[in-house]
Amino acid sequence: MRKIIVVDYGSGNLRSVSKALEAVAQSGDEVKVSSDPKEVGSADRIVLPGQGAMGDCMRHLKASGLEEAVRSALATKPVFAVCIGMQMLFRESEEDHAQGLGILPGRVIRFPASAMRLSTGERLKVPEMGWNRVYQAAAHPLWAGIEDGAWFYLVHSYFVSPEDIRLITGMTVYGLPYASAVAKDNVFATQFHPEKSAGNGLRLYSNFLQWNP
Repeated sequence: MRKIIVVDYGSGNLRSVSKALEAVAQSGDEVKVSSDPKEVGSADRIVLPGQGAMGDCMRHLKASGLEEAVRSALATKPVFAVCIGMQMLFRESEEDHAQGLGILPGRVIRFPASAMRLSTGERLKVPEMGWNRVYQAAAHPLWAGIEDGAWFYLVHSYFVSPEDIRLITGMTVYGLPYASAVAKDNVFATQFHPEKSAGNGLRLYSNFLQWNP
């Protein structure tokens, strides 16, 4: 039996994430939302969600006593980070000058107003909110069975800017091209929400549960 923990540090779309994982889990798997560092430490796989502002999420993570357990998991276990969970992996954010976990090199930046216009002159709204295509920038086991350019659901005003482009596994265009999925070793992360992305999102979570980095 595998234990799959959705980390509850007080910020995240926990119920939707856990329900999506339960839908694709194998018989005998346990999917659990937990705020217990010991359970995070004993888990076989970790999902790190996040909603809202990165600064608030980091404060909640530290206050919850889960930061050390999450850092340890990021170094040793298969981890899937979602939305602000993905942004938290990086060094810092323009949003409130928040400091992240610094696991991945790079920054989180806001959609620049100068780029938020279509060729027709129509302005794009920030936050980006709705369905958009994700183009696979690099091969990865989690893309198995998912078409290049598949649609996923996003809600965000900021996006990651990795210093190492080899981290980028997915790209999306909203006014400008940006990294919507990154991966390194045992960590895979998306700006979009798989739990809100219908069949493509469920396939991504299913692939994560089968992944052996």
